[in-house]
Order: sequence, then C-alpha cells, then structure tokens
Amino acid sequence: MKNIFITTILSVTLLVSCADLEVTPTSFVTEDNYFKTQDDAVASVTAVYASLSLDPGEQSLFGRNLYFLTDMATDYASAGVSATNPQVRALSSLTHDATSDRVQVAWRQIYAGINRANVAIDNIPKVSGSEVVKTRLINEAKFIRALLYFQAVRLWGGVPIVLHEPTSIQLESLKSRRATVDEVYNQIILDLKDAESLPATYTAADAGRATSGAAKAILTKVYLTRKDWPNAIAKANEVINGGYGYALFEDFQYIFTKTKKNGKEHIFSVQFEPNQAGNGSSGSTFQGTSFTGFTATEPADIISDVALFYDIYAAGDKRRDVSYTKQLLNPTTGTLYTFPKPLFKKYLDLSNLATPGNVAINFPVIRYADILLSLAEAINEQGAPTPEAYELINQVRRRAFGKPITTPDPTVDLSGLTQDTFRAAIQEERKKEFVQEGQRWFDLVRWGTLVTEVKKVTAKNSVSEKNNLYPIPQSERNIDPVGLPQNPGYGN
Repeated sequence: MKNIFITTILSVTLLVSCADLEVTPTSFVTEDNYFKTQDDAVASVTAVYASLSLDPGEQSLFGRNLYFLTDMATDYASAGVSATNPQVRALSSLTHDATSDRVQVAWRQIYAGINRANVAIDNIPKVSGSEVVKTRLINEAKFIRALLYFQAVRLWGGVPIVLHEPTSIQLESLKSRRATVDEVYNQIILDLKDAESLPATYTAADAGRATSGAAKAILTKVYLTRKDWPNAIAKANEVINGGYGYALFEDFQYIFTKTKKNGKEHIFSVQFEPNQAGNGSSGSTFQGTSFTGFTATEPADIISDVALFYDIYAAGDKRRDVSYTKQLLNPTTGTLYTFPKPLFKKYLDLSNLATPGNVAINFPVIRYADILLSLAEAINEQGAPTPEAYELINQVRRRAFGKPITTPDPTVDLSGLTQDTFRAAIQEERKKEFVQEGQRWFDLVRWGTLVTEVKKVTAKNSVSEKNNLYPIPQSERNIDPVGLPQNPGYGN
C-alpha cells in the first residue's frame, strides 16, 4: 500500500503507557502540511484500511490478534503447545486478567485505527479535488471507524468515544471517559448511516473497499446484537434485495480460495497478501499458527475438543473438511500425512505449504451467509419461524451439502420446528459455518450461552459470567482510573 500516512502523537488517544514521559516533537508531518491534494486524501484512507491488516512488529488486528479474544477464548479453539506466550494460554483457559498483553494490543490496534479514521475525516474536507470523491473517502473512513467501535463495544462494553484527532500531547487532554453502551451504538449507527451512501460496487482496481451494501450488512449485525428485530429484518432485506449481486458461492471452499477473493459472497473482507509491507508478521499469520509443518507437534491454534466440534458434522456436510483437515499432501515427499488431531484449514494455502509463515487469503468480516442466518434469526425471534426463515437457513444448509441452493431438498431442509428448536438450529448452523471467522464469542455472548457452552470443554471450566466482557487494559486505567472504571470481576 503506497503513501500510507500515519499520525503519531506518543501513541494515540488513550494509548499512552508512561504518564511521566514528556516528548517535544522537533519535526514531523502534520495535517497542515500534508493534506493538500486528493492523492493525500486517498493515502490517508488507505492508512485507515491498513489498520485492519498491518501492525509492523505485531500480529495485525484481523490477521490474528482479534482471534485470541473472539475464538480462542471460546469453546472450539485452544492454545496448542506451540503457543508459548503465557498471556495467550491464559486467554485460552479464560484465566486472563487486566494485565493481558493480547487484550492490551487489541485495544491499542482498535483505537489506532479509530485515530487514523479521525485524522482522515477531520482533514479530507481541506484538500483540493472532487467533492464527490472526498465525500466517498470520508464515508469509507466512517465505515471503518464504525466497524472498530462495533468490535470495541462488544468486547468491553461502554468505551471512550473519540471522534477527532488529538491536538495536544498533554496527559489531561488525552483522557476520555467511558461512554455508555447506548452512546457507543448511537455513534456506530450514525457512521454506518453515512456509509450507506457509499458506492454499491467499485472497479477491479478498488475491489475490497467498503460499499453501501457492507454498511447495511454491518448495520444488520448491529441491530441483531441490540435485539432490535424489526430494524435487523429491514436492513437485512435491503442487503438481499438491494441489487448488489450478493449470493452464496455454490461451493463452500470458494470462500477461502485465493482466486475467488472479493467474490459474490464476500460483502466486506480484510485484504491480505503475503509479506505485506515487506513484513510477513504484519499481515495474516493464520496459516503459520494453524499449520507448523508435517509434524505431530501441535500448532499454536488447535481445535479444543474433536468430539464437540469436528465430529458433529453430518455425513456429506462439506463445511467440515473446509474448516478442518486430518490429512495434507506433503509437497516435498508426495505422501499423504495424517495429523494426530484435525487442524484448522480455512486459511491454509494448499499451494504454498512449504512456506507457511503468512497467507494471502482474505479475512471475511461479513459475508452473505451471515446475512441470511441473521435475517432468519431475527424473524424467528419475533414469534416463530416463517416459510421465509426456513428458506434462509435451508439455503445455507443446501450449500453445505452440495445441493442446488435455491431448490427445496427434503434430505437437508429443516421444517416443523418451534421457535425454540429453530433458535437452536440457527445456533448450530452458525457454529458449523463460521469456524475461525471471529464470530463465535460474539454469538455466545449475544445468545447468553457463553458460560454454558464453554464449560463443556474441561480445560476451560474457569469461565464465568465476567467473561461476557473483557477487562479494560490495566495500562489504560493507570492513566485515568476514574474515567475508565474496570468491568465487573476484574478487580478495581
């Protein structure tokens, strides 16, 4: 990515780690001497996107770091023997506390992305160029800001709302109180409503940018999370019937195939290429942490319980062998290697297993199957499953079994369920559909079943109700313990 513009003042708002440090900058690029042309505006928004996939010297937010909180700290994933960071292992066993470095990094990365979005939103109006292009760029930045706040409010509850770049490095000016959950969601919705005016599509050169359909899709999930069923239904229908061309891939494996990037099912994905910015650790590290070679040694990211997650797929459900694998062909020896336990497979580049350090497979933030299942869930929560709700879940199921997606098939279709059993069916489909896609923890918390489900895994029986939120990082509270009160169960 070219011309990435990053504003750095110590760290960013709320991210100062040493209150006694005083720094007087002598020379740096400011918005006054940077934001001049439309190219500068484009570069600033490129930097906003980059906050999702790049963090030199650290695993990126969507490249793996968010996975620790949204997947490894749930029931289906665990830390394997190759995960040597004790903080990672604590998240896996749900014994983490407010000093967790992975929680701190997630907080820092989220607010760093928000800060970049704020810089772009504040300064793009100043540049020369097309007003249409400038408005589009501002709304792209608002989309990313909303997406990041949506992660934050679900992870920590009420968080500070920062809408402008910091203008001072004085400690007092960097403090910001925790907003309420409602206040954060109101800001998310405002940003996404602006982002709904984004283009429906882009040319191939701009594939992967936020679209109006992506804004509506994230709004669907926002309303679903808030249990605002009428708005969730309305927004999901706008995604489905808005002429965007979204559809399920006929084959489940296409979702994670490099040549199918930004295809018809991908509403919004974080874009990855190998060795981004010359630093492989800055991109996606899912392949290297799910597969460490043709060896019996456990990788860092492993399935927690084979019986609870691998063995639950019915015969013919293709999602199992896309999500997990027991065998891989060794390209060096030409032999089929069998692993002691199934590995995670979605982000494995089977054409490049010899150098598994990073991978070019995009991370799907939201895809069409999620909208279908979200709409089915919202409809059911209004009273009972309807024929429309059955068709939505059955399309996902037909694709899973390799059946024609829009043709009724009594061998896989669900019918005759009550509201409760349909709800359970939705939850089961999501468990099988979204392995390693950053959905599981959010789903369990939203359904109120986190403790019940995670306790089924013996090694995770430390889970308790406090785990429905993550602790505010202690390093942040050291700056402003009054403005950043701790979440229940994590001390004062």
